[in-house]
Amino acid sequence: MEKSTFRGRREQVDAVLRAADVLLHVAAQSVVEVEDIVTTPQLRVLVLIALQGPQNLGAVARELGVHPSNATRTCERLVVAGLLSRREDPADRRFLQLDVTDSGRDLVESVMEHRRKAIAQVIENIPAASRESVASAMATFANAGGGLGTADGRFTLGLNS
Repeated sequence: MEKSTFRGRREQVDAVLRAADVLLHVAAQSVVEVEDIVTTPQLRVLVLIALQGPQNLGAVARELGVHPSNATRTCERLVVAGLLSRREDPADRRFLQLDVTDSGRDLVESVMEHRRKAIAQVIENIPAASRESVASAMATFANAGGGLGTADGRFTLGLNS
């Protein structure tokens, strides 16, 4: 068995846990900036809709892993706050279509921009000669996890494909 620069599996796991702590700190700090405006589940809904396009309540409930009545309450608060709009779904009038407003889109973009800048700063602290290999290792790690991460920065809780 080939020996890596890390002495064993425990050291490898610990290194990844430390990196995960840094990434979670970046994500948490971006949420702190808007926590006086939205809750974390509300932010997840806004990010989902801003980046994936209009959704119905069923899709929101699935994303949050909650009962549709909880999704309804979450979305209602976002509508009242002017961050989401709702209208009849043109494809099926039995459903409401939820879309992000300009204010909601601005809030999502501020959160995502905070994350981009914070991660860019961490990358800047990596020696230039190592940056490409670190990015490649992170991509390999994400792929090995089954692609559970999202390209748009939302956290996923389930193991859905």
